[in-house]
Amino acid sequence: MTRKKVLILCTGNSCRSIMAEALINHYLKDSWQAYSAGTNPSSVNPRAIQALQELGIDTGYLQSKGITEFLYMDDLDLVITVCDHAKQNCPLFPKAVKQIHISIEDPVLYTNAPDEEALASFRACRDDIKARVVDKL
Repeated sequence: MTRKKVLILCTGNSCRSIMAEALINHYLKDSWQAYSAGTNPSSVNPRAIQALQELGIDTGYLQSKGITEFLYMDDLDLVITVCDHAKQNCPLFPKAVKQIHISIEDPVLYTNAPDEEALASFRACRDDIKARVVDKL
């Protein structure tokens, strides 16, 4: 059976899209291969990694990547934008590919909060992605 391929897009590819990539690859590895990228990539947020590792999810391969790496992938089945900025700035893919938008709140907004509160926002984001993205594929 050939796995379908999905690209998750966000602005920084530091949290939401990274978590979606890891969650899909963990829970749906038999049917989906997930990738993630950012319209303006930065670096992976350590709290995103921590929230994933709490569920026993492999994070060793995760890194922030730019959208240009994936523009010419001709075997993508789906593109999901998880932030409004990425949706508005998503480039046109040369090959037509189905695109959907699922707005996920950015936990990075809580970066300066006390550690436990900040981590709680990353856990909530992770669980929201699992419920609204992973469980819907």
